[in-house]
Amino acid sequence: MAGTSQTAPDDRGRGKGSGRDDRPDLATEAFLTHRNLLFTVAYEMLGSAADAEDVLQETWLRWAGVDLGTVRDRRAYLVRITTRQALARLRTLGRRRESYVGPWLPEPLLTTPDVAEDVELADSVSMAMLLVLETLTPTERAVFVLREVFDVGYDEIAEAVDKSQAAVRQIAHRARAHVAARRPRGVVSAAETRDALEAFRRAAETGDLQSLLDILAPDVVLLGDGGGVKQAVPRPVVGADKVARLLVAGLGRLADTASLRPAQVNGYPALILRQAGEIDSVVAVRIDDGLITGLYAVRNPEKLSHMERETALRR
Repeated sequence: MAGTSQTAPDDRGRGKGSGRDDRPDLATEAFLTHRNLLFTVAYEMLGSAADAEDVLQETWLRWAGVDLGTVRDRRAYLVRITTRQALARLRTLGRRRESYVGPWLPEPLLTTPDVAEDVELADSVSMAMLLVLETLTPTERAVFVLREVFDVGYDEIAEAVDKSQAAVRQIAHRARAHVAARRPRGVVSAAETRDALEAFRRAAETGDLQSLLDILAPDVVLLGDGGGVKQAVPRPVVGADKVARLLVAGLGRLADTASLRPAQVNGYPALILRQAGEIDSVVAVRIDDGLITGLYAVRNPEKLSHMERETALRR
């Protein structure tokens, strides 16, 4: 199969093998073994599941043509290809996002329960962290993700980003400091997030303005991503009073046809707003010191396709 297939194999349906018993060949086997890991690397670098899937397709096309006899570590080699493809796409995406209509938010994923159990993985793919990663340069983001999330060695990272090991260590130090200054102030448990979201949901559904104010931080920021397709706030809304009044007014108009239900999104509890049974919005939060400091509402239909079935992420 190597070098002949044009479509990346998917672990939900094994790729066509070269043997009579239809078992996948060695290239396909290795790709399928590490597919969820490669998707996670690409997604953390890009914040887009659709672009991560494209990167996996490009990774497969290159991997299928590799002489496996020359590969010492197949996992490392695949991560290297994926990183290079994601870096190239990330630089293109930067130009595309400059013309994006309204605030840009990462594409939410309905994640499997084991993602939440891996606290470090859940933190790294949370909406809040992905937004922090957006403030890094492409190379800083690649180095940070590979080193801090996947514990890849500096030598392997250097090959992936085409830098010296000394330069990679400097980039890693700079990226860590940048992220540390902007990430949530402490590790927030799933239970704490769930409690805050439940209080938020009750207040939003009942239109209880004071209860909303009690759970929102004074400097809370609401971001809405409609992508120019669905109506959303055109710029960040800042301040508990402004955010609470906007939510009460908006949800009040939808009260008869909409429902807010909890879901596991990007490793953390979140809310799904449905209208007439269809997903309208995904609402994720950032929490600091027990209060909601960030509200992220994704409405762009193109970003909601991965909310219908669970996505497996791996480190």
